Amino acid sequence: MTIFRQTFITMTALATLAFGADAALAQSDAPLPELPKPIENLVNEGAQIRYLGRDYGVDAWITVKNGREQYFYVLPDKKAFLMGVMFDETGKLVTVEQVSRLQEKGDDMLDILADDYSSAINQASEEDNLEFKSPSEQLFYDIENSNWIPFGAQGAPIMYAFIDPQCPHCHAMLDDLKTDYIDDGRVQLRIIPIGFRQDTRAQAAFLLAAPNPQERLFNFMGGDESALPARSDINQQGVQRNLALMQSWKFDVTPMIFYRSKAGDVKIVRGRPQDIPALVSDLGSRL
Repeated sequence: MTIFRQTFITMTALATLAFGADAALAQSDAPLPELPKPIENLVNEGAQIRYLGRDYGVDAWITVKNGREQYFYVLPDKKAFLMGVMFDETGKLVTVEQVSRLQEKGDDMLDILADDYSSAINQASEEDNLEFKSPSEQLFYDIENSNWIPFGAQGAPIMYAFIDPQCPHCHAMLDDLKTDYIDDGRVQLRIIPIGFRQDTRAQAAFLLAAPNPQERLFNFMGGDESALPARSDINQQGVQRNLALMQSWKFDVTPMIFYRSKAGDVKIVRGRPQDIPALVSDLGSRL
């Protein structure tokens, strides 16, 4: 995969955009264009975004989520956009020229996030207007629709867990599960990254956007601090949504584990589980 460097648009910049603040574009000092709604939705889910400038009358954007790059071109009337890459009348790839214009900025975030991308996480979509029989079912629906990262085999029984990247109890839980349960395909643990401090929120946001979050988190747990950089220029919106979900249900510690049992009940484990075999035995099969 070709590696690109562009200038980040942080959430602070996006906030000032709403008030008509000026910022440098690729070619001029014009105001930043308004984000198309689908791109804004990706940003809210934790995607990183950069503006590539305007060529042939259309604004270009790049987003990265789960290590996957996507390019968006917004039509002049702002009523539609295209996703893909742009060529000129001679067949030259305009998109490459756009990102090359910004290489001199020296920002390497997308280099890191786009490296060795294999596939994006596919999350099943469900109807918004659902009626729930109990608060526990509402809770589980909210958990399923949070911004999570899968650890373990597809098709294995599922657990969800809020974690803070620097939480030692979260590290211990992951160590407890890794070899005998996650690596062996007996459990899929879907971690929901949050951060109680600014630096851990930045690390959690990086984890959401990275193509290899499992490897990076375990490397970080092993002492490699560079595996999860706490960058101030990374969009934290996806992590903030996870944190808001956690706080809305009055949870205040990590790890917090959620799963559906064989009997169909929603179960919660607060903190590091003391009896992993019993917990795994109680897991229901994935639907």
